[in-house]
Amino acid sequence: MNTQTLIIPATIIRGPSALDSVGNICRTLGRRALVIGGHRARAAVREKLEAQLAEHGITLVGDEWFGGDSTRTQIDRLKALAETQDADVLIGVGGGKALDTVKATAAEAGLPLITIPTIAATCAAITPLTVTYTEEGLFLDLYNLPKAPDAVIIDSQLLATAPLRWLAAGLGDTLAKWYEFRALGKSEEATAIAASSVASSRICYDMIRLYGGEACAGVREQRNTPALEQVLDAIFTFAGLTSIMASGAHACAAHGIYAGFTACDKTRHFGHGLLVGFGNLCLLALEGRSDDEIIEAIHIARDCSVPLTLDEIEPTLTPEELDVIIAAALTSHDMGHMPFKVTADDLKSAFKRVAGLAASVS
Repeated sequence: MNTQTLIIPATIIRGPSALDSVGNICRTLGRRALVIGGHRARAAVREKLEAQLAEHGITLVGDEWFGGDSTRTQIDRLKALAETQDADVLIGVGGGKALDTVKATAAEAGLPLITIPTIAATCAAITPLTVTYTEEGLFLDLYNLPKAPDAVIIDSQLLATAPLRWLAAGLGDTLAKWYEFRALGKSEEATAIAASSVASSRICYDMIRLYGGEACAGVREQRNTPALEQVLDAIFTFAGLTSIMASGAHACAAHGIYAGFTACDKTRHFGHGLLVGFGNLCLLALEGRSDDEIIEAIHIARDCSVPLTLDEIEPTLTPEELDVIIAAALTSHDMGHMPFKVTADDLKSAFKRVAGLAASVS
């Protein structure tokens, strides 16, 4: 029996006005805070964050942009900055790339970390994992971290005001937890830890199937709703637990297709979860699922504002660019986890079948 290490955040605070707890949480971790994140993300929380830190006697030693991509250059730069500013706690603010960058920085600097997601695009706020990229923006590798964030603050009111596009990305990425687990045969594993991971992935699917469309409707109007609360729990907590409790591979073709899109300048920045969400539909086609099952998945994806066709992602793709995407997808780490060999013709057929079925959905 192999030893398995489970690395879980110490504290998760979720719900409306969760950000009001950041000062109290921070003072238990350090007294000199360095905030790192995206430009819009830092602006969205700056007033409340500064007030919270001041109220609890915490010195804000810096408010820094994360650099745009989770690259080795940015991680090294931010680690050096934390040392120069004598920071004793980091606060990461933003989406997946920003939080991934700060997580790696905190782990390498040996500092406690609070993550505050300002978009619900991935479960990055919770997981002890950083997706890294080359300086050119291509997917590089998965960096397994020795620790998870010390605290995660999921403020549903804040997230309700973020662009719908990023909630859609989170829904697409989170649906993959179930679709990919099933494709990998994880649902057949019988150990207690494996069963808990599978159960979490199924909760992700069920909550999005039930509440995803309603949550998106509320976010279109920047309204926090009970449906949004449910899908935020799926995107962050249950998706995070799915990954944390899983052993071995837990991603396959949906993420492999995403990796392929990062090889093309036209599609690289479309959005991780949106591309994974499209990849989910293609995964079902690769598995040979029935038309009825794929159409049901298309309905869920459409309700969640996930793209259904290549044209929705980039209508000007040339055949040569598509070949580049397919070649990169086939050689990706995640595609290698598929239980059968996938060919270029298989992928092209999957894209075509999904497009045809999407066109049939009124």
